[in-house]
Amino acid sequence: MAFSEVREYNYGDDIRSIDWNVTARFSHPYVKIFEEERELTVMLLIDVSGSNNFGTQQQLKTEKIIEIAAVLAFSAIQNNDKVGVIFFSDRIEKFIPPKKGTSHILRIIRELVDFKPESNLTKLSEPLRFLTNAIKKRCTAFLLTDFMDINFSDAIKIASRKHDLVGIRIIDKRETEMPSVGLLRLRDFENNKIFWVDTSSEEFRKTHKYRWQQHEKRLQGIFLKSRMDVAVINTNEDFIKPLIKLFKKRGSRL
Repeated sequence: MAFSEVREYNYGDDIRSIDWNVTARFSHPYVKIFEEERELTVMLLIDVSGSNNFGTQQQLKTEKIIEIAAVLAFSAIQNNDKVGVIFFSDRIEKFIPPKKGTSHILRIIRELVDFKPESNLTKLSEPLRFLTNAIKKRCTAFLLTDFMDINFSDAIKIASRKHDLVGIRIIDKRETEMPSVGLLRLRDFENNKIFWVDTSSEEFRKTHKYRWQQHEKRLQGIFLKSRMDVAVINTNEDFIKPLIKLFKKRGSRL
């Protein structure tokens, strides 16, 4: 609790809050008003790897991530919180230490829009380890990624014990299910490889769906063990409702 102001005593005020020095000076009772100190640190862990340059609906995954990160940054600054950013691929691409202020937020927004990574690969354990080591005070950290990686269970357990970790997972409809549209020319943005697939093959579509389900199963196991809240947002949907649902769920446990 931090001291805020002194005001005249009102009926019902706690007599223990009376400021006796001011009361004696004005010959009338005055009380001290205290407010709860609320200064949080919000960290945005933003995936800038190549797999986010994919989207078959309204937006690319990277465009959705930029929008959500901007909203979270502006919301944090409205609450007078510090905001920092970690851009990552399979390495830490850029670290912006947490600070307050409109100019700081505008710098973050510029970086969100203009940043070009050195690597296209993904390694989720890297930003989680960096967060654990670089941010000493407990913070709320939003991990914005498509979670196209499964080798981060140990790092996420450690990070979630020290910080309040929240996942914002961006996916595209065609990652979960492939339509039958004949031959398709696809590109792996992380390895920069081009290949052809026959989507008219029922076996191919079943294999594609099965692999996604297995990936989903492994991820859910990691989230459960680390007790991390995760909002899943599709590239063709409004992200406001999933975020509100996430925050209501978290708020009900506080």
